[in-house]
Amino acid sequence: MGLIPWKGKEQQGSEELASPLSVLRSEMDRLRDSFFRDPFAVLDWRSGSRRDWSPALDIAETDKEVTVRAEIPGVDPEDLEITVSGGQLVLSGEKKESIQQSGKDFFHMETRYGSFRRSVPLPEAVDPQQVEAECANGVLVIRLKKSASSPPKKIEVKVRQ
Repeated sequence: MGLIPWKGKEQQGSEELASPLSVLRSEMDRLRDSFFRDPFAVLDWRSGSRRDWSPALDIAETDKEVTVRAEIPGVDPEDLEITVSGGQLVLSGEKKESIQQSGKDFFHMETRYGSFRRSVPLPEAVDPQQVEAECANGVLVIRLKKSASSPPKKIEVKVRQ
C-alpha cells in the first residue's frame, strides 16, 4: 500500500480537482475551517450554511453578583425575554431580518437571523428577585445580585500527625 503525498490547495492541479477524493478532501477542509472559525454555529450539513445563531456570552462572578454579558447586535430589546427560574438564567429572543431583499441573488451572505435561547446555570446564592438588565450598543448586560444570607465560608483543613 502506497502513501499519497499531501498537496496543499496551491499545489493541486486542475485534473486533481475533478476526482471524487479531492472533492471529498476539499469539503472536509471547508467544514473543519468553518468549525474552527465559529465552533458554536449550527450548520446545515447538506449545504454548509448556518441555520441559526446564538449570542456570545461572557459570565463573571464576584462576591456580590454574577454578571452576564451577551452580544446581541441587531436585536431589538423589545424582542428579548429574560427569566430566572430553577437555578438558571434563560435568555431568549429573536433577531429579525431588517431588509427585505426579495428578488436578489446574493453572491455571499454571512448575516444570521432567527430566534435563539441560551440557558446559564446559576450559583445557589443568586437572588432571583434582584436582577437588572440593560442594553446599549448591541450589548446586553444582566446583573444578578447574590443573597447576603449565604456568604461563602472558607473551611480550614486540619493536618493529622
